[in-house]
Order: sequence, then structure tokens, then C-alpha cells
Amino acid sequence: QVQLVESGGGLVQPGGSLRLSCAASGFTLDYYAIGWFRQAPGKEREGVSCISSSDGSTYYADSVKGRFTISRDNAKNTVYLQMNSLKPEDTAVYYCATVCLVLQADFGSWGQGTQVTVSS
Repeated sequence: QVQLVESGGGLVQPGGSLRLSCAASGFTLDYYAIGWFRQAPGKEREGVSCISSSDGSTYYADSVKGRFTISRDNAKNTVYLQMNSLKPEDTAVYYCATVCLVLQADFGSWGQGTQVTVSS
């Protein structure tokens, strides 16, 4: 059974950091590009970052560039999203998926999401 499980969310003050994990089971994650997405209340789901399966190239949305870092540990079958200098507007449910674009959503496997709240 293909499954992605996110963890690492929580409540953090502005300027703080969190590291999200996306652990895969039932398949070898390094064969897939993995994307991180987020959805805030009342807003559409948006792509945050993506890492390729081939050469490890990465993509970041402009809103997180320079603050977030995506990485993968194939030995642990896990992809990470290190989030630094967090802002209140980063508050959302964060999802990982085996796709990199929201338009591809129907063609990928998704985790259940992890809540990130940035507030003082």
C-alpha cells in the first residue's frame, strides 16, 4: 500500500523554525519527484517546493525562497522541508505528494497533512 505520512508540524513563533518530514511506505520514494504543498483556510492549495527524482534539483515558490529548504534521505525513504524565518502567512496545512504541481494532484499520492501555525 502506497502511503505518505507527514510529521513535524506545530505551533511556532514568527521567526522560528520547523522541519517537516514526509515518510513513504509501500514504495521507494527516490524514484519519484516529491512536492510540498500547503493550504490555508479559505485559500486554494499551493505548491511550496519540489525535489526531483533524477538529479535532486529543487524548486521553491517565491514566497518561501531563501527561507525553506527541501531535501531527501533515500536511505530513510523520507523527504524533508526545513522551514526557517517563519511568518504568520506560512500558517497552513502542509502536504507532501508524489507530484510537483497542483494540476497533477489527481495523478499522485498524498499524505494526510500536518498543521503549521505561526503565531505569537
